[in-house]
Amino acid sequence: MSSEVRWKICWENELEASDHAELADFFCKTYGPTGAFNAKPFETGRSWGGARPERRAIAYDSRGVASHMGLLRRFIKVGTTDLLVAELGLYGVRPDLEGLGIAHSVRAMAPVLQELNVPFAFGTVRHAMRNHMERYCRDGTANIMTGLRVRSTLPDAHSDLPATRTEDVLVLVVPVGRPMTEWPAGSLIERNGSEL
Repeated sequence: MSSEVRWKICWENELEASDHAELADFFCKTYGPTGAFNAKPFETGRSWGGARPERRAIAYDSRGVASHMGLLRRFIKVGTTDLLVAELGLYGVRPDLEGLGIAHSVRAMAPVLQELNVPFAFGTVRHAMRNHMERYCRDGTANIMTGLRVRSTLPDAHSDLPATRTEDVLVLVVPVGRPMTEWPAGSLIERNGSEL
């Protein structure tokens, strides 16, 4: 995919309304097949589902958006330790390009991670993505952590729902400014905000 696409690495403020509309359409088509509810946040033209990213890596080809990854710096709590991370999320690859994506997206975002001087990049994925993530992590660039729970706030307040949800997901950690041995111990990660 990398030789056939052009990458746009941008701050959120650099996107125009037309960019958000194109990305919302991309997410509807990418996330929709995984469940109708997954595409719902994007149906109004919004290009983010929970927390809004501050940086984005967007791949374009002759057919439009090919791949996307968002990034948001935040403090999470791992066990009892507050930790600055670059959360990676809003990951998607156009269905006709599946199998070509996350490694290219993280590589495109790597200079941004270095520039932001964060100790780790962090993301979560559902267990159905395990094989895909294991292929990506084979070279040691990233690590998959299991047996962790992640608590996040819901993106919108609802009087009939709890304010937070705790999920059993796969945690992806990319060492950036520190070695993996410095990732704190703990079985619960407090996201202290909505999922990216």
